[in-house]
Amino acid sequence: MDGIHDLGGKQGYGPVHYTLDATAFHNAWEVRVNSLYAFAVRSGIFNMDEYRHAIERMDPRHYLAASYYERSLTSLATLCVEKGVLTREELERRAGGTFPLSSPSATGRSNSPGRVRFQPGDRVRVKLDFVPGHIRLPAYIRGKVGTVVGESPAYPFPDAHAHGITAEDEPTYDVRFRSEDLWPNGSDPALVHVGVFQSYLEKAG
Repeated sequence: MDGIHDLGGKQGYGPVHYTLDATAFHNAWEVRVNSLYAFAVRSGIFNMDEYRHAIERMDPRHYLAASYYERSLTSLATLCVEKGVLTREELERRAGGTFPLSSPSATGRSNSPGRVRFQPGDRVRVKLDFVPGHIRLPAYIRGKVGTVVGESPAYPFPDAHAHGITAEDEPTYDVRFRSEDLWPNGSDPALVHVGVFQSYLEKAG
């Protein structure tokens, strides 16, 4: 899914602000939200890809204005309503007012029918895939060519896992890209490694 969450490789947002040795939580409600979402995943109410996709579905203005744990809360509340754990009316009654939820989910997809196994040293091209549902493909590597460095164990395919669609587990490949190929005339020479699911790749000619 292409959305405001996919900021990798983009410019114009100013410097990244950070605090050295920052604490993981700043308020008690953040601890509670983190615990509730972890409990929901362990209980099988939703999985991590559904959780990520619900964050991606947030209104862009809300996403940019929200803190990390506010995004977690929005995802948690959205999925609990969608899964029938509670109703929006119950949620807003407890909140004492309007509670913003994410937009409805689009459809997902299963594995690519033409996926192949790659070996270290293979040259691969990232497919120009644009899908309405969940996808773990950073926009800045679409259409780019890189070199396979390694292979991970198979993992649930996120494009299907976020939507309850049957699919085979897939490995991700550690693909090495040259920064000059990713951002021509816009970066210093460097090597960028990205974990890319098998269905997102094809052999480079």
